[in-house]
Amino acid sequence: MAVALLLLTIVLVVLDGAIANVALPSIALSLQAQADSTVWVVSAYQLAVLVAILPCGALGEIYGARRVFLIGVALFTAASAACALAGDLPLLILARFAQGLGAGAIMALGMMNLRQALPQHMLGPIIGINAMVIAISAAAGPGIAGAILSVTSWPWLFAVNIPLGIVVLVGGGLLGHVEGAKRKLKVKALLANTAMFILFFSGADRIATAPVGGAALIAASLACLFILLRLERKSDVPLVPTDLLATPAFRVAVIASIACFCGQMLGTIALPFYLQHRLHMTPVQAGLYMMAWPAATAIIAPISGRLANRVKTAWLCAIGGALLALGLLVAGLTPPDPKGIAFLVGTVLAGLGFGLFQTPNNRILLLSAPKARSGAAGAMQGTARLLGQTLGGISMSVIFATLPLSTALTFAVVIAGGCAAIASLVSLSRARYEVAGQLGAA
Repeated sequence: MAVALLLLTIVLVVLDGAIANVALPSIALSLQAQADSTVWVVSAYQLAVLVAILPCGALGEIYGARRVFLIGVALFTAASAACALAGDLPLLILARFAQGLGAGAIMALGMMNLRQALPQHMLGPIIGINAMVIAISAAAGPGIAGAILSVTSWPWLFAVNIPLGIVVLVGGGLLGHVEGAKRKLKVKALLANTAMFILFFSGADRIATAPVGGAALIAASLACLFILLRLERKSDVPLVPTDLLATPAFRVAVIASIACFCGQMLGTIALPFYLQHRLHMTPVQAGLYMMAWPAATAIIAPISGRLANRVKTAWLCAIGGALLALGLLVAGLTPPDPKGIAFLVGTVLAGLGFGLFQTPNNRILLLSAPKARSGAAGAMQGTARLLGQTLGGISMSVIFATLPLSTALTFAVVIAGGCAAIASLVSLSRARYEVAGQLGAA
């Protein structure tokens, strides 16, 4: 029951992210706002998650994972109601930022709660099921949004979160309760963390249109990271988990995750353009063809979770990264055919590779950390994913801004395949730390 509750919460967060993108045109029309301004409905949420995820991981370790997780669910649910009731764009953006803070707690502490609810030998399969649920929710999100918008207005896209959030809050007692460790969270470290992500996100948002200003903001964010590391250099449990990153298995998994998600983001942005501009498909047809990726991920993810108990996860991740690279190159570089058969083959391979990579890699990120540091491990997992996706988005913006569309698509797919190949090779380097089905000593 605890696992079902945690999976329901994942559905809540993933669906919300997927349906918000689809709602932007309706929001712009209803609130009489400019299209570029409504993008902040999505951006405010993403920024809040980045700001919150590492502090929430630390707070979960200090005050207990269940308590902070449920506070996050309560904030997410209340903010969903505020989104549904928002009468103008600034209020909606503010509510979405609050929603992102709640989502940061959910993302950071979902895995810590999962680890407290299950014996270790069951974690691999359940992490696989978790990846399957994410893939299905992401694939279903646009369709659910379209169905809701076909019968009612956009506020209901956020209102549907409320009953799901209430169910999680009512059932919160099913989650395991472990007392937190008594320590303080440094205010200066929190401020440096917040400034770091705000500057990084702002720089990423400007890098394509104002390269010098965007680069300066990103450089300032790196300076904040340096300050943050200096502030916590003597801490046994730092906000940025340098203690965990000192472990080779954990460090390699983080690097591989960033590379994989960078390739995934590049691919999922470039390939719809390929379908519409090279195969001359309608947006609806392109959406249907793109569903092959999450469908393949949903199928392979639970299988990958079971394999992770029997096979070295480094090999599984390396094979997954290689399949993802191959699939991206097949989908984006094969000469166009009217039916898009090669594209479907490529996206199925990419989806299988992505699912085969993610489940064992997440397992490593969770289990290579001591149980008391599960909050930091979960937060770092989410940070790696968001950082990789942001880097992919930045890269795609720069490519679109500097190259003609036909050349940009080819270049983007090649870079995406290269990122996936890097994830594969980096994962393979972890093999010497492992024996089959177990984590080796660092």
